[in-house]
Amino acid sequence: MSVDEPATPARRRLSADDRRKQLVGIGLMMLRTQPIHDLSIDAVAAEAGISRGLLFHYFPTKRDFYIAVMRAAGRRLLRVTRPDDSLPRADQLQQMLLAFVAFVGRRRDSYISFVRGAAGGDVFVVEVYAETRAALTARVLALLDQPGEDRPGSPLRLTVHAWLAYVEDLAIEWSGLPESERPYSAEHLVDRALSALKALS
Repeated sequence: MSVDEPATPARRRLSADDRRKQLVGIGLMMLRTQPIHDLSIDAVAAEAGISRGLLFHYFPTKRDFYIAVMRAAGRRLLRVTRPDDSLPRADQLQQMLLAFVAFVGRRRDSYISFVRGAAGGDVFVVEVYAETRAALTARVLALLDQPGEDRPGSPLRLTVHAWLAYVEDLAIEWSGLPESERPYSAEHLVDRALSALKALS
């Protein structure tokens, strides 16, 4: 190499934790446009600049990798729907639902595959879906000033848990329509959802 040639920067060696985070991040990026079952391990490894075999050093099986990606997706949903706790509780609940509708709209195809995977009984999808729904249910109960109702068998918890399924389906169907054909705005959708919750509870 001549003295005038710039030196090629050395590739930084990632720690095991950093490499896992990188791989899960790549999986999340790909999940925006395709269902979890269509994620290619080879494509993920190639994007990370490692071999397929090395990926399995960090995640022993494809299922382990998929679970890690799905759990990260669930955490992301909870993070982006976390309301501003300086607002009144009623405003926080509205803010949370608006963020949820926006999230479903942005990632509609992958979100549908998440829901259908859970409905179809895919064990690892069911686990993550149940964890995420339980966390959303607990958050709604807290915003209703009923955190003590977050226990198995609580009538209010059962109601909120089922109501979230209604909100989810409404958001999926609404976001699938062309914008010009949507019968109402996201804000009106949320108002309808909150009215339904009031009637149910």
